[in-house]
Amino acid sequence: MHQDRYVIGSVALAVLLLAGCAGTDSPGTPAPPSPAATTPAVPQEPTGLVGAWAVSGREVPADTVLRLADDGLLVFRGCEMLLGEWRADQSGLFLAGVHTSSTTDDRRCDPAPRPEAPDWLARAAGFRAEGESRVLLDADGGELARLRPGARPRGGPNVYRPWLEPPTVTDEMRRRLAPVPALPGNLAAPTRDDLVGRWLPVAGPDGRTPTPGSGNWPTPPFAELAADGTWRASDGCNSSNGQWAAGPGGAFGATGGGSTLIGCNNVPVNGWLSAARQAGLDGDVLVLRDAQGKETGRLRRG
Repeated sequence: MHQDRYVIGSVALAVLLLAGCAGTDSPGTPAPPSPAATTPAVPQEPTGLVGAWAVSGREVPADTVLRLADDGLLVFRGCEMLLGEWRADQSGLFLAGVHTSSTTDDRRCDPAPRPEAPDWLARAAGFRAEGESRVLLDADGGELARLRPGARPRGGPNVYRPWLEPPTVTDEMRRRLAPVPALPGNLAAPTRDDLVGRWLPVAGPDGRTPTPGSGNWPTPPFAELAADGTWRASDGCNSSNGQWAAGPGGAFGATGGGSTLIGCNNVPVNGWLSAARQAGLDGDVLVLRDAQGKETGRLRRG
């Protein structure tokens, strides 16, 4: 199954348990959110998101820092640290997912029961540049949070030190964030509403159409894209979930969530979603394509 390069690497996860207190100062400027459907049509430069940002907005704690880098996403707030992944492209699409949380060796910090992205990050579907700042937007283009550059996360002595340093844009990152090839003429760019719903894989690993009762699956494989920007899927044995967003010209992104690891003749639907950077419609079939324009999978309405 494809694993996106934005996820936190194994070295980072190994030091996660040693994380220390983190935070920084940033002013809180209220920014009213609006409920969820499309990202900016003005071209944006996704590499401009790389950095350590002081976050301000409604209900954003004043010490919140968002670090976007080649090795993933980090949210520092007080003595808690959230780790995850992010997606962005030239259409202005932006989304993020959180996989892991870390408390510190400070006994005043209580462990979070389960990692959850804060609302301003979980609802993000787009971004725009405003001078040196960046603005995170919901799916209707409403402002969720403002990002100011130059933040300095603070951490205790056991925090993985590179996480406290300003990230830089690498040649590899430029390659991965380069524009995706345009949809071919046989595929139509879907609207966000076109994508909402339940989808079933057109073909499994053996090239045959999956049917209930075949493949030794406890449940039939599927993907379901919800109107609130979340998705859930099953490969037939293992369930997974995450966030998704869509933009102009077929722009598409999905962050991957955790998954069980039951072995079977699975159909890697969740991998198709996580690898996809573009979506097109071939009649009533949804075609997912990666950053190089290669198909990751085909699904039909279920």
